[in-house]
Amino acid sequence: MSSYAEVYANWRNDPEGFWAEAAKEIDWIKPAEKTFDPDAGVYGKWFTGASCNTCYNSVDRHVENGRADQAAIIYDSPITGNKKTYTYSELLTEVNALASVMRDKGIEKGDRVIIYMPMVPEAAISMLACARLGAVHSVVFGGFAASELATRIDDCAPKMIISASSGIEPGRIVAYKPLLDEAIELAASKPQANLILQREQQTCDLVDGRDFDYASLVDAARSAGVTIECVPVEATDPLYILYTSGTTGQPKGVVRDNGGHMVALKWSMKAIYDVDPGMVYWAASDVGWVVGHSYIVYAPLLHGCTTILFEGKPVGTPDAGTFWRVISEHNVEILFTAPTAFRAIKGQDPNGEFIGKYDLSKFRILFLAGERADPDTIHWAEDKLGVPVIDHWWQTETGWTIAGNPMGLGQLPIKYGSPTVPMPGYHMQVLNDEGEPLGAGELGNIVVKLPLPPGCFPTLWNAEERFKDAYLSEFPGYYKTADAGYIDEDGYLFIMARTDDIINVAGHRLSTGGMEEVVAAHKDVAECAVIGVADQMKGQIPCGFLVLNAGCNREHDEIKQEVVSLVREKIGPVAAFKSAMVVQRLPKTRSGKILRGTMQKIADGMEWKMPATIDDPAILDEISEVLKQQG
Repeated sequence: MSSYAEVYANWRNDPEGFWAEAAKEIDWIKPAEKTFDPDAGVYGKWFTGASCNTCYNSVDRHVENGRADQAAIIYDSPITGNKKTYTYSELLTEVNALASVMRDKGIEKGDRVIIYMPMVPEAAISMLACARLGAVHSVVFGGFAASELATRIDDCAPKMIISASSGIEPGRIVAYKPLLDEAIELAASKPQANLILQREQQTCDLVDGRDFDYASLVDAARSAGVTIECVPVEATDPLYILYTSGTTGQPKGVVRDNGGHMVALKWSMKAIYDVDPGMVYWAASDVGWVVGHSYIVYAPLLHGCTTILFEGKPVGTPDAGTFWRVISEHNVEILFTAPTAFRAIKGQDPNGEFIGKYDLSKFRILFLAGERADPDTIHWAEDKLGVPVIDHWWQTETGWTIAGNPMGLGQLPIKYGSPTVPMPGYHMQVLNDEGEPLGAGELGNIVVKLPLPPGCFPTLWNAEERFKDAYLSEFPGYYKTADAGYIDEDGYLFIMARTDDIINVAGHRLSTGGMEEVVAAHKDVAECAVIGVADQMKGQIPCGFLVLNAGCNREHDEIKQEVVSLVREKIGPVAAFKSAMVVQRLPKTRSGKILRGTMQKIADGMEWKMPATIDDPAILDEISEVLKQQG
């Protein structure tokens, strides 16, 4: 039996008592004067008056309490062939050494440090070293365009940038240093120093007086045995800034505090993911994204787990079996990744032949988040892996799960297409555009009643008015998620699309997510995207883009007709779904989100800008070509 209902009711009845109890799992330098102060910040702040250090809770306390020799981070890079394990004790040594180098270069509490790194252990070590010093890190995806990096430099004014000579992608090397140099040239704000990790696949030249060799300075500090004490910070002080794309083109700097972040993440590891300290947990994401911050670095280490840091892709490094190899080799119990990763694996290996080649006996649960997990992908994973497949939903802004199936409290019945139910801390509502509550099953704007729980962002960096305008003004008293969906009669939440992706077909509000669910169920479709294209008669009409399974050699026109018929049958003629086209691949961000908005602009002949987060810009040319041929 699940204890979810009881736990959620406990939170509703006494929110402060609930989180005060959860806070006992954290080692505080000074306890909170107030668990929640409604008069602080924009909507209130958690654990005011408390002081703490996130690095201490993630590393030092485990060394002191018997986990010194347990693996903390396992680095596995099928791209370079390198593997390395750091025990908690070794991780502490590395973090100490880097913190010493940073302090010698003038980094103090409150200073900002940009981390522009590939998926290497030094990226996580850099985050922890910042936390140790009380500095505020801002991780920017390695290889991000120079202009985008420059806007982030100007917004947070870092005193230091930690980077690498290059990133290694399947079949190509991305030189980071020229991008970094150009960004610094473009930015009005200039860092005082750059630490550069030289990678053997491609090194770079260093600028005298500004660039310093990461390895040689850290080696020297390590040899000297310098110890840097953890700097106490307020629970409400920022731990990091993570930029997320803004509708205006100006990125939004999501701020994460220290205290509430630790409390929420520590609570989530057992309650949501059913992980105990000492277990091996793998979030197959990137440190440049919120999943990487929360569940590659901080949550597993706060909980005393072993975390996997993977430099590779679900397919092509070298094949669609790489995830199973990592799970088998490192005894992974829990995997958390994006549905896109599984759609890619399924597209390359539809019969799951690679799965049988590996011992997955330790593997217990697969968690998916980041894009809607279509039922077809979930069914495929359940069938091939024989473990529970759990969809859950959250955002960069929240930092942890809004709605999920809390496996540590006992699994709830699965409803395909739903990330299940709200977690403690989240009081969910569905409102119409006028802000009025909607009934069960009615599609509308998904909002969260304020205050947001611990771990969620308290504001945007240096942009409090923008924070209010973007998230709090439209529905007073609520946080606007900008996602659309409904809550059914059992309290299960269904996320159907971003509110931008709800299309208006002859006055009917329709979800592209619902159409994608139907299209994805076709046996020959590996993945798909549905967008609304401008139409003089109906306002908008849906248009489907299909990527077919590897080895599918049927006539494309036949498949397209079947897909159109499926949508007509399942959703009805009201959808006006008549247009489907086959493409080689879909344009995605590097975290696997499909760039539907950009596709829509191309289809409508509107002006568009190359998205900074795109994985491969050439895909948009392919989409444009297919649309031209379609006429």
